[in-house]
Amino acid sequence: MKLDILYVRPGGSGWGPVAELVHLAAQTFHARVIDVDDRGEVSALRKAAASLPRVARLRGRHLLVIAPNPAVVAYLAHPRLWFPGYESTAVWIIDSFWTDRTPRILRQGPHVDHVFITDPGLVQEWRCITGKPVDVLPWGADTEKFPLVDGERPVDLLRLGRQPAAWDDDPTTAADAAAHDLVFAGRPPLAHDPLANHANVRQALLQAKTVLAFSNLVSPASYTHPTRDYLTGRWMDALAAGCLVVGAAPSTAESVLWPGATREISPSSRDDAWPLLREIASAWTPEDALERQHRARQRLDWRRRLHRMASVMGWETPRDLATPADASTS
Repeated sequence: MKLDILYVRPGGSGWGPVAELVHLAAQTFHARVIDVDDRGEVSALRKAAASLPRVARLRGRHLLVIAPNPAVVAYLAHPRLWFPGYESTAVWIIDSFWTDRTPRILRQGPHVDHVFITDPGLVQEWRCITGKPVDVLPWGADTEKFPLVDGERPVDLLRLGRQPAAWDDDPTTAADAAAHDLVFAGRPPLAHDPLANHANVRQALLQAKTVLAFSNLVSPASYTHPTRDYLTGRWMDALAAGCLVVGAAPSTAESVLWPGATREISPSSRDDAWPLLREIASAWTPEDALERQHRARQRLDWRRRLHRMASVMGWETPRDLATPADASTS
């Protein structure tokens, strides 16, 4: 089987986990990666090309489109991706909550065979929009990049990603933490390269006991959905590192994570949160963190998502995916 991977690189930071997914998928399937930058609106010619028939399919040649959001699937409409053509084409949409940003090539035409999304509650909506088979491949992590916990960790609480206003000022949070005999760490250093940036995040996680993360509904930003909440990579990476996630979990967490993977604290009242945070830090043990890593490797590893995708598509499953990562054998 020959597999090509089309990855449309988005602007902005925070896409390190997806860049790692692309790299892992390419290694696992021995695939060629075609990566292009998302330059915004595609040309009118490319939009019109979505209506052209699928005239050629080369047997044994397949395409996986890893799309940070639905709109960038429009980049699939390019002659070099159609000739001599692919026997099958799968699209994996990461930010699949943007159902109102679906390009023509997904809404009509024969160029996409199967759609995968990360949001479990939107399967029927995507089936109605696309008229295609739709399955869920939730967010994951490359759990094997996180060494198993073997001792104490110096940071009680790590800030990762956007936060609600009450938790957004790192110096203030650090001072409050110290007043409660806790060690706080602010934002990991930002690197321009997505993989380097994610390496910084991973290193920070491996020093922490708990991670501060809040749903977009209580921690909005210009780039988040205003009414739908969703998991992102910081939950997955935190658990892969053995950290407990504290904050406000999205509603979708119940269908992807496990009971006890997260703890709720107030997004607006810091005073109410500190006693619980101190209790959690005092109760932390390496054994509990290791158990979280076990569960993450068993449930959240990107290899399990890739194994599921290959199975659904009827693609040859590489040996590395035959038995995805499992902490019990690591």
